[in-house]
Amino acid sequence: MPKLIGPDFIGIQADDLDAARSFYGDRLGLPLLQQTSDAMVFDSKPIPFAVRKPLMDLSAAEGKLGWGIALWFACDDAEALHKELQAEGLPIVFPPKDGPFGRYFAFRDPFGYTITVHTAA
Repeated sequence: MPKLIGPDFIGIQADDLDAARSFYGDRLGLPLLQQTSDAMVFDSKPIPFAVRKPLMDLSAAEGKLGWGIALWFACDDAEALHKELQAEGLPIVFPPKDGPFGRYFAFRDPFGYTITVHTAA
């Protein structure tokens, strides 16, 4: 019987791919693996992360992008990243606290998705 192995690729949708490259690549440091006219694929570890052009009208989901989905990213220093993003005025969903994977916090990216960041062990 076929069975799932586990997540192998994660992607979100956004209208502005240049802004995605700027934010996730330049600002947050994810190396760009591949760029097409429809997507930016970042060389995140252990699973590639992409931002692609929408497959649907995202305006219909305004304020609700990513509801019900948890996107967690490992970071070398979640506390320091939190301070930097907060100083830049990025919306912080909740400040750093202790959790199942160490210190973690969540912010809202420029597209409206909630991203959770934890300090990698």
